[in-house]
Amino acid sequence: MQYQIPKGLFDILPDTKELFKQIDRWQYLESVIKKLAKNYNFEEIRTPIFEKTELFIRSIGEETDITSKELYTFLDKANRSMSLRPEGTASVMRSFIENNLQNERKISKFYYIGPMFRYDRPQKGRYRQLHQFGTEVIGEKAFEIDAELIDMLLNLFKRLEIKDLKLQINSIGDLQSRKNYKKALIDYLKPNFENLSEDSQGRFETNPLRILDSKEDKDQKLLKTAPSILDFLSEDAKKHFENLLNLLDRFNISYEVNDRLVRGLDYYNDTVFEVISDKLGAQNALGGGGRYNSLLKSLGGMDLPGIGFACGLERILQAMVEQEVYFPEKKGPFLFIIPITDSAKEFSILLTKELREHKIDVEIDLNAKKIQKSLQFANKLKAQNALILAEDEMLNKEAQFKNLNTRDQEKVNFENLKTFVKDKYYKLKETNV
Repeated sequence: MQYQIPKGLFDILPDTKELFKQIDRWQYLESVIKKLAKNYNFEEIRTPIFEKTELFIRSIGEETDITSKELYTFLDKANRSMSLRPEGTASVMRSFIENNLQNERKISKFYYIGPMFRYDRPQKGRYRQLHQFGTEVIGEKAFEIDAELIDMLLNLFKRLEIKDLKLQINSIGDLQSRKNYKKALIDYLKPNFENLSEDSQGRFETNPLRILDSKEDKDQKLLKTAPSILDFLSEDAKKHFENLLNLLDRFNISYEVNDRLVRGLDYYNDTVFEVISDKLGAQNALGGGGRYNSLLKSLGGMDLPGIGFACGLERILQAMVEQEVYFPEKKGPFLFIIPITDSAKEFSILLTKELREHKIDVEIDLNAKKIQKSLQFANKLKAQNALILAEDEMLNKEAQFKNLNTRDQEKVNFENLKTFVKDKYYKLKETNV
């Protein structure tokens, strides 16, 4: 029997024709993310990939697509309902409460990178196991934090050299704002209830704001003349949003106010935002987020405000590939050792061990028979240098050191060999800092 990967998943490989699935590209993206997080003083947090199902239902909402259609849920051996995490915020909030992290600092700034799981129809940019980079800031309600997070997300795309992006932003207000708006929206949609899509009819009573998020043409046609939530903001919510937009102007950040943007999760309030690309088709959002000032308290924690964003690594990498963005060239081992004789192999194995103890990346061809064939293998591995040890080299106790980029070659006495290789390695490392 030949086993195949389940539908909606993919392997990330050292070499593959599908460029966004190459491991070196993932490693490059993750290195840029980690550097960015450090620049903004975010600390990494790692939570389990599954939690009790009620955590996600309580935080995300029962009427969202994620909990009603997309949760990967299973019963454990004690008959308890568990779910693979569909997003990162709920788990971070649970961890924050459980570990009393509010006692550690005035403002908590976390980031995470990891897999999420959603049972959804696989398509370009949407998978059943996806990977997200996300941030969470807990303990500060100031609009300046909103601007900092938006700037951070846009800065990520800038560092990755992704172009043709658009920032959409909206305010969905505080609890009173949404209560007043929901009534106005229901009154507006009620005469046209029969013309709404099936999903929107189901949301009409339970979560009418989600109708604004509908992708159905018939719904969007009805919503063109719907009342705007911006006309229902309380004074505090309105002031927060205006101050944020003014600061974004001062940051020279371009944006488009989209009063239909609500995001897909129930815990959002006040600021919501998305960064989209018109070149990614239907799944055009590269990242987005918003405020959740009541989420922590609703999960049994302190009454602390929060805000965060998340972006999918798959979509980012696909955008980079499609825009032919520069990726650093993949580098193989610093040294590839080619021992042709048995005595050379024995010598090379000990040499390899000692060099690796000095943190030098080394590979050895244990089946070397012909120098030229081994050199071809070294080039395929993208090795930077080769060390040739054939019969004459062992007899004269002089190795041939060959730079595989410049093709320069020099003889090195065995007595000086380890020092020679170390000097070459550390000199190269200094120039690449």
